[in-house]
Order: sequence, then C-alpha cells, then structure tokens
Amino acid sequence: MGDTIACANQKGGVGKTTTVVNLGAYLALAGQRVLVVDLDPQGNATSGLGLDRADVRRSVYDLLAETVDAADVIIHTRVPRLDLIPASLALAGAEVELAALPQREQRLARALGQLAEAYDHVLIDCPPSLGLLTVNALTAARAVLIPLQCEYYALEGLSQLIATINLVRDHLNPDLAIQGVVLTMFDSRTNLSAEVRDEARRHLAGSVFRTVIPRSVRLSEAPSYGLPIALYRADSKGATAYRELADEYLARNAAAQQRAALLSQVAL
Repeated sequence: MGDTIACANQKGGVGKTTTVVNLGAYLALAGQRVLVVDLDPQGNATSGLGLDRADVRRSVYDLLAETVDAADVIIHTRVPRLDLIPASLALAGAEVELAALPQREQRLARALGQLAEAYDHVLIDCPPSLGLLTVNALTAARAVLIPLQCEYYALEGLSQLIATINLVRDHLNPDLAIQGVVLTMFDSRTNLSAEVRDEARRHLAGSVFRTVIPRSVRLSEAPSYGLPIALYRADSKGATAYRELADEYLARNAAAQQRAALLSQVAL
C-alpha cells in the first residue's frame, strides 16, 4: 500500500480533521491517489466530505469487526482521486467491543493491507484520545502527523502522545516514525501564536513543517457544506496554506525516498 499516515493528537479541536480532509484534497488535486480513513466516532471527516453518518451502511466499524473487505467500504468523494472509508454511529462503541477480541490492535492494519497498491497516500483521522482506535491507527501507519494549535498549553500533552508512539513502536510497529508537526490555528494578530510557533520550532527542530495553517473563518465554514476548502473557497488564506502544506508534504516524502535509495545503494 502507499504511504499510510495517522493524524493524531489526544487534544480535541486542534485541527486533525481539517488537516486530513484538506491535505488529502490537495494531494488528490496534485494527481495523487488518496484514501481518507475516518476513525473518529464523531465522524467529522465523513461529514466534511459530504456524507451523512446516519446514511452510511458500511463503515470503518465493519472493517474493525472484520465482516467486510476494505474495497466494499470505500466511497468516492467529489474530489477526483480522493476516496473515503467513512465512520458510522456504530463506531462509538467500537473500543469496548474490540477490547475482548484477539489481535485487537492490528485489525485496521490487516484491513488496509487488502488495498495493496491502490493508493499513494492513506490518511487516518484519529479520535481525540490515546485509546484502542488510535493505537490501531498507529499500528497501521508508517508515520504520525501531529497537528499542534498555536494556543496556550499547546505543547502540554505532546510528551504523552510521543510516549504512546514509542510504546507502539516498541511492541506493535517498529518502523513507526513521526512525519512532522503542523502548526494550526495561527493568528498573526497575537503575540501568543508567534510565541507558540517559535517555541515549537525551537523544541521540535526539523519536525515542524514550514507551512503554518492560519485561523480562518472559511476553513470553519467549509465542513458545513460538505466540502474541502479547495472546492469551497480556493482563493482563501486557509486554502492557500493547505495547498502549500501538500506541496511541502510531497517534497519531504520525495527527499526521504531519495535518502532511503542512497542508503540502500551504500549498503550494497
């Protein structure tokens, strides 16, 4: 399968879903084959891409229960080359149901493995917790993308997320890496946003993407129309930021692939 990324942060309201939906849309518009997996029981990625959770017949819940194949759950969105595995209302009780099942942490990884080379990028929208659903995402992913809001206490809790990533790496997914940190909800009018940005870059060094996502009314409005910002207001500041983030994301991946190729040649 293509590059699988879990978008995770146990804090709610930091821009996980906004980042998954809009990064996915711009990657697709750049010619990439993209799959969004909505693993959040709130189902915001599902509604943000134009679906009503109440109308969803098959969802990621059915994948975790292993009652359907991944290909049978995929829904095409209004963005060419952008597909979705939706959430449903049943996902709310999934963690309790999964707790008693064998290999409960690896069910999403097995399900997505059925898709082989169908996609260039798989973006998993995680719930705002470090429970069993997020662990499934981290086990299935190659790396973690961490949205970090430019607000007070932003860095608090990040150490807990990194500790969870390390546990998953030690016991379930030894190749799991941190793809990077995306600064979100940046307000250029406040000193606080600038301070959080500078502190994050100082402490996390090269892990922080150069592109910063601004606080934007248009980004907040777009989900109510079931559209990514690229289709809602492509001329807005938020649209420009996510388009630039997609470009930077692709450039980082290309550079990483080049490094890996060079290292493999040296090893030979």
